[in-house]
Amino acid sequence: MLIKPEQELKYSDVTPKRLYQGRRSFLLGMLGATGALAAWKGIEALAPRRVLASGPAPLQFVKWPYSTTEAETKEDTVTHYNNFYEFGTDKADPANNAQNFNTSGWSVRVDGEVAKPRSFTLDELMKLAPLEERIYRHRCVEGWSIVVPWIGFPLSVLANQVQPTPKAKFVAFESYYDQRQMPRGPYSGIQLPYLEGLRLDEAMNPLALLTFGMYGETLPNQDGAPVRIVLPWKYGFKSAKSLVKISFVKNHPPTAWNMENAHEYGFYSNVNPNVDHPRWSQATERRLGDFFRRKTLMFNGYGDQVASMYNGMDLRVNY
Repeated sequence: MLIKPEQELKYSDVTPKRLYQGRRSFLLGMLGATGALAAWKGIEALAPRRVLASGPAPLQFVKWPYSTTEAETKEDTVTHYNNFYEFGTDKADPANNAQNFNTSGWSVRVDGEVAKPRSFTLDELMKLAPLEERIYRHRCVEGWSIVVPWIGFPLSVLANQVQPTPKAKFVAFESYYDQRQMPRGPYSGIQLPYLEGLRLDEAMNPLALLTFGMYGETLPNQDGAPVRIVLPWKYGFKSAKSLVKISFVKNHPPTAWNMENAHEYGFYSNVNPNVDHPRWSQATERRLGDFFRRKTLMFNGYGDQVASMYNGMDLRVNY
């Protein structure tokens, strides 16, 4: 049974993954026998589990009952096929170049048109609500897709903490950028820091996930550690990684890819198989690990939950 994490533990309290795995391997080798191994697993299950800054560590969570039942994409694939241009533009670059990314002492500033602007440490953020594992489809505008067990809670939980005022119509996201840690950034071809945005009702939709982990652990650096957003009905570039600022604003916020090439990357960026990218079709996608392509679903298959937000809009234009 999954148990809610102890509240007094801090982000830095857990042994780094590289150390606990090495210790585990040594002890398991010493125990050997089945009975001893079972005893070890029982002891391990009692140990407190939280996250740390220096690398992925186990998380505690409850399973969301509405997850897709599609087969999950292999973890090794998801963590080694990434778009994170601050660490390089090739798919393998983030995994190769983000290993020393320092996320210790992380905080996220939440401000703008809110009654209670404030900064949250990562520990404070993670204590706002129980973590849920949600298995979502994830679709890239490049025409590939994955299925990932993300871990987090609805972005609306954070919004309710700061209490958006009636003036707030949009939410703007800003990713961390430091050229000392991300030396590939100047060669990315996009303006940094990475900026993204949503309409307020999109941000408050229950599917919009403030995300801290995947595959049972905290986020790897190359997948947006230590905190990102995940929007399963939108193309993946809408899911800003390594968040440092969230602002509730009156006006339509600038977004990285829309500023770079508005003709190819609209603000809404909802998955729509009926609207081609100017240079390729969006009608089908290739699930990583599969040979054959499959039909792309409107809103990535989440239409029942999100389509009503776009009633009256021309989805061939406002895709």
